[in-house]
Amino acid sequence: MTTSLQPAYALVPGANLEAYVHTVNSIPLLTVEQERDLGERLYYEQDVEAARQMVMAHLRFVVHIARSYAGYGLAQADLIQEGNVGLMKAVKRFNPEMGVRLVSFAVHWIKAEIHEFILRNWRIVKVATTKAQRKLFFNLRSQKKRLAWLNNDEVHRVAESLGVEPREVREMESRLSGQDMAFDPAAEADDDSAFQSPAHYLEDHRYDPAVQLEDADWSDNSTSNLHEALQGLDERSRDILYQRWLAEEKATLHELADKYSVSAERIRQLEKNAMNKVKALIAA
Repeated sequence: MTTSLQPAYALVPGANLEAYVHTVNSIPLLTVEQERDLGERLYYEQDVEAARQMVMAHLRFVVHIARSYAGYGLAQADLIQEGNVGLMKAVKRFNPEMGVRLVSFAVHWIKAEIHEFILRNWRIVKVATTKAQRKLFFNLRSQKKRLAWLNNDEVHRVAESLGVEPREVREMESRLSGQDMAFDPAAEADDDSAFQSPAHYLEDHRYDPAVQLEDADWSDNSTSNLHEALQGLDERSRDILYQRWLAEEKATLHELADKYSVSAERIRQLEKNAMNKVKALIAA
């Protein structure tokens, strides 16, 4: 089987979605024999043309699957494009000896790519990171039939059907209901709406006199403790720490080894022991 060449714009979902859908629906489906022949050519001979024909014949299924995710507020063309990536991954991994049709094998890969795209782009802050959270995200979206919050009975029914705790359902419902908000007000915002932006009501503690005094005291106290701890070392250990950590031009182990006529490994041991003593003296 061969597929005729189509205009370039017709095979790019973002250019003209209607033309793209019309084009992929006009591509003939593969018979069982044709699909097996192409699958064997790809699997055993790495025939790129066979892979292309298998992908082309299944683009219509990607469109069908992508349309089921129309309620997430993302561009349909982007969902189709991501689904096409999943289809290509499925074709690459398809083994004709498994005894299943490519469309059945590819559904998982197509949905996986679409799911990843939705989770990356649905919110600035990710709503689901673990595998369990992702499953709950998509299942809760499909089971929640109205905009109002779930009541207690509905929460427990959803939790039981998905095999999770009710608190996880509540948490995910809260994440689904949240909205992204810019930190700074929009350029065209008036005084009333601009005042509601986080930049106006989140406190900046950096210039709080009490915080500044506390930071200064902590810095002075730490510096004093460090100097006292260094004075508790012998002269050689103190010099090694100074040359290795406090000097503007740090000395190497070999330079200090030449200075004290010992091995570089011995300098490393002395440095480690001195650091441990300083930590113990500061903590005391």
